[in-house]
Amino acid sequence: MITVAACDTDRMPALTIHDQPLPYVAQLAERPASAVTLVVIHCTELPDLATAREYGERVLYPSGTGNSGHYYIDRDGQVYRYVPATRVANHVRGWNDVSVGIELVNRGRYPDWFDTRHQAMTEPYTAAQIAALRALLAQLRSELPNLTAIAGHEDLDTTRVPASNDPAQTVPRKRDPGPRFPWQEVLAGSGLTRAP
Repeated sequence: MITVAACDTDRMPALTIHDQPLPYVAQLAERPASAVTLVVIHCTELPDLATAREYGERVLYPSGTGNSGHYYIDRDGQVYRYVPATRVANHVRGWNDVSVGIELVNRGRYPDWFDTRHQAMTEPYTAAQIAALRALLAQLRSELPNLTAIAGHEDLDTTRVPASNDPAQTVPRKRDPGPRFPWQEVLAGSGLTRAP
């Protein structure tokens, strides 16, 4: 566990990051900090952090790795690092090499992700999560010299897939962080520009 002060200490508390590397983290490709230009905001679309960890530990690729964000922020604002920013995590199609993924614990559409009747994302993000996210973004801006952009997963992965309840219809493959995410609050004073 490490504690670091966020850039604007008048408005943001010190940030404690709990290091919990995934078992396969050494198998993820390395990159310099200067390679990261983008942060991607996700929500887990799972019920809790323990389930998200379980999903992150699943090996899905011949390399012995799986899908995971770099950082996870629980509902109480606790921040966990599963993958260092200097490793390429599998969290968003086509953008992994230049991005850091931040996952906020939120049910999203769970457990019926692709059912047309369950596309609403009604769980709000907690104030503690948003405060921790803002502090984490400030910390990442100080550690990653070329980090200038931010996007939602839904901004970058616009693929539609057949609905689970009616394959004749399609639904978004990714909707996170979704309509309840407070973009204006998160962007304010972040020094990041929303992309694309």
